[in-house]
Amino acid sequence: MRGVDILRKKRDGLPLERDEIEAFVRGVTDGSWPDYQASALLMAIVLRGMNADETAHLTRAMVESGAKLDWTGLPGPKVDKHSTGGVGDKTSLIVAPLAAACGCIVPMMSGRGLGHTGGTLDKLEAIPGFRVDLSMDEMRGVLERVGCCIVGQTHDVAPADKKLYALRDVTATVESIPLITASIMSKKIAEGIDALVMDVKCGLGAFMKTRADAKALAQSIVATGRGNGVRTEALITAKDAPLGRAVGNALEVREAIDALRGNAPRDLETLALTLTARMVVLGRLAATQAEAETKVRAALTSGRGLDTFRKMIAEQFGDARIVDDPSLLPTAPKRLLLHAERGGHVVGVHAELVGFAAMMLGAGRDRVVDEIDHAVGVRILARPGEAIRAGDSFAEVHYGNENRLAEAVMLLRKAWTIGDAKPADAPLLLEAIS
Repeated sequence: MRGVDILRKKRDGLPLERDEIEAFVRGVTDGSWPDYQASALLMAIVLRGMNADETAHLTRAMVESGAKLDWTGLPGPKVDKHSTGGVGDKTSLIVAPLAAACGCIVPMMSGRGLGHTGGTLDKLEAIPGFRVDLSMDEMRGVLERVGCCIVGQTHDVAPADKKLYALRDVTATVESIPLITASIMSKKIAEGIDALVMDVKCGLGAFMKTRADAKALAQSIVATGRGNGVRTEALITAKDAPLGRAVGNALEVREAIDALRGNAPRDLETLALTLTARMVVLGRLAATQAEAETKVRAALTSGRGLDTFRKMIAEQFGDARIVDDPSLLPTAPKRLLLHAERGGHVVGVHAELVGFAAMMLGAGRDRVVDEIDHAVGVRILARPGEAIRAGDSFAEVHYGNENRLAEAVMLLRKAWTIGDAKPADAPLLLEAIS
């Protein structure tokens, strides 16, 4: 079949058949479809959309463009958690070892950040020596001995996704629920997992700004996962303010360690424990959420979760001493405290502005090729709902040079809103889609 005929069909708003979608993905993967035709079809999908069947076919074709991992022989349910990302979101570093301590096998493939600070891989690479480029044999060994590992996407897993994402990034075709769904789920299904818990962020610091868009994406992901044989649930969670008190790679590793010691900020603890409990339920290691939460809490308080994290670091060639001595993590040479000009209560902390400020300091990337400074970032000293007096510090900036410090400070001052009255507590967990 000709590519131009498939383009014309989607341009006119008609649904594509499975063989047409497979021809498109195959053509992108082997290069027989030129970039201009692939880009044209991506734009047609953005403008015309895809129904549930088309999205499932696209996801399956992307999975089949490469290898599917097989963990046969490893005891325990294979379960993963994925997030659409957000400022201060270090939950993967907490959830993976906690879920493994509860009996799950967690073969987590994560990504790097672009824009709002670093991604999970960037955070882990703040640990001296930590490797995210494990081979499949190395990955299996870590899973056998520890129960969890966190790695980057290998070249042979969903290669069509890598090519399509590169095109989407430069052709203004990122914002499409079917394309986002297929990109996320092709990698997750190729992981060889039995179940997936999805954290879909919603709010000022999220990709999905509105509740309606977040719900549409969550429903699409759940339907696509289940249509491809993976038990899938999604939680829609608020992302107006940064999660926890640390933004920046080494700072977030420190906070994850604190969380595994039972000393997390309330929002981070609530989200991490809830996500882990859902993994335990979907893994059929507990019959109810309450039973799962009891198991997860026991793994936390007993220290088994922290010990699993320590073992995972060592197995992935990192310096596991950082768990007991976080001073071994990269540390920024300079710090700056920002002070409130008035007293009252913190009404809001704009996550997106904090994320951009951290990026300017070097904690994130403007471009894929940019180098990350793992030491820099922002510590949040005054969170929404907390009282503050004039002159009190509301943020601590960790930086290495002053190239863009003034811009970052300006954004941080805009990010904090202080009012007279204490705001009502905003819910963190907005909705569950199952």
